Amino acid sequence: MRIALASALLTVALSTTAANALDSGATPVVVTPLADRTTTASGQPITLPQKNVEVIVSTFEIAVGATLPVHKHPFARFAYVEAGTLKVTNVETGNSNTYKTGDFIVEMIGQWHQATNVGDDPVKLLVIDQVEQGAKNTVLRQ
Repeated sequence: MRIALASALLTVALSTTAANALDSGATPVVVTPLADRTTTASGQPITLPQKNVEVIVSTFEIAVGATLPVHKHPFARFAYVEAGTLKVTNVETGNSNTYKTGDFIVEMIGQWHQATNVGDDPVKLLVIDQVEQGAKNTVLRQ
């Protein structure tokens, strides 16, 4: 039920025609769709937790030249690149994607990967996790 409600709200929020329905005053509401995805960065279908969903929103700042440790996510993680350039490499396949300011990332689920700030400025991300309540969404490779 919660997933269906969240999905419906997201659809309305991303719909340009819905913007007019949200306008209750003289100031128009401008909705600019940023992304429309059904698969992760590695082509997997996006799946969400089936019970007790918890949404966690965080900001990340990754220093110039920094590389995150190899890790994976057991649940969906979405990120919006507010600033910088980030290269994400799937260490299982060797495939990489580079994301820059304004890009939307649907991270791979259950696959080992790492990210490196390959730009000249810090990377700033707005990150949204959807996990089973109380679960962590980052597993470091030992």
